[in-house]
Amino acid sequence: PAPPPADLDILFGECGIKTLVDLRSPTELKDDATLDRPDVFENFTDMVFYEQRRLVKELEGDETRMDKGRRRDRMRKAASGATQGAKDVLLGFVDNFFGSDEDEDGEEEEEDDCIGCIEAEKLIEESARRRNRKERHFVSIMNELKYVRGTLVKLRKRDVVKTIIRSPTTIISKAARTNIKKPFLDEINEGGLPMLNELLLRFGAPGIKHVLDLISDVNRHPVAFYCTAGKDRTGMIAAIILALLGTEDEAIVEDYSLSANVYAEMDDHKAMVGALSQRNLDAKTFLGAPPEVMEDTLKNIRNTYGGIEEYLDFIGFGEESRKRLIYALTEEDIGLGVNLKKK
Repeated sequence: PAPPPADLDILFGECGIKTLVDLRSPTELKDDATLDRPDVFENFTDMVFYEQRRLVKELEGDETRMDKGRRRDRMRKAASGATQGAKDVLLGFVDNFFGSDEDEDGEEEEEDDCIGCIEAEKLIEESARRRNRKERHFVSIMNELKYVRGTLVKLRKRDVVKTIIRSPTTIISKAARTNIKKPFLDEINEGGLPMLNELLLRFGAPGIKHVLDLISDVNRHPVAFYCTAGKDRTGMIAAIILALLGTEDEAIVEDYSLSANVYAEMDDHKAMVGALSQRNLDAKTFLGAPPEVMEDTLKNIRNTYGGIEEYLDFIGFGEESRKRLIYALTEEDIGLGVNLKKK
């Protein structure tokens, strides 16, 4: 539903939001009838982050955010490859069936000739010339393909091969597509939100870094970031920032769990995990934000990466970037000096 005028007054009036960061996948964007609502977005310049080459495209006129993938061709290619039985076929099959990252994010044509694109790293360097305009950045952190590819490593290969080979010639049918997705969705349902957060931290790393780069740019403040449910991708970005600022785990967990009652009352399956097909997800598992999920996620960051700063090093958001982010949010100069301030 479209936001009421009172909410818009708060966002753009009282808060003066200058930068919007949309974390949803292209599939989710296509289902949003309010995506180009004039009274909300007409004064915003749209920017799209292309993950494969870390490029950003400023859209003009009627340019679209994504290109339609050739799904039927991918399925036929997957069907012919599924009968090979080779171990390497699995990952290729998943890419072909669910769509590659390039297809999902509309990057395939941009790879060779991205007219008007600039390197994402240069956004902050050139931010002074853009400080007076409003921008909406589309940063698809996760999509269904990434979740499935991440889940693949947790499945027994023979179970996946068995599912694929069972009826490869009928793979373009709806029944076959449902059959193929079943082992992945079963694993996701069993792993629940903690497993999805684990995959988000790893496979969503390029997008997470880019969002942090945007938030660390003082010329782009105030910034608002959001996704479909506002608790998983959005919650992860918020938790990372709070942890970097030295917030205690208990406060981060409490902040995350505030969403629990809201989503239970919504009873909207689209609010479970926006980047995944919702029909086969367990509502009791995904419709909410239980505190133990964030507790497990914070523990996982320490156990897997060593801590929040080590995780940020892992995604390429180094010490200087972290200082820049801290300054942008607290105005505390911790070593980078006047170069951080608005120009």
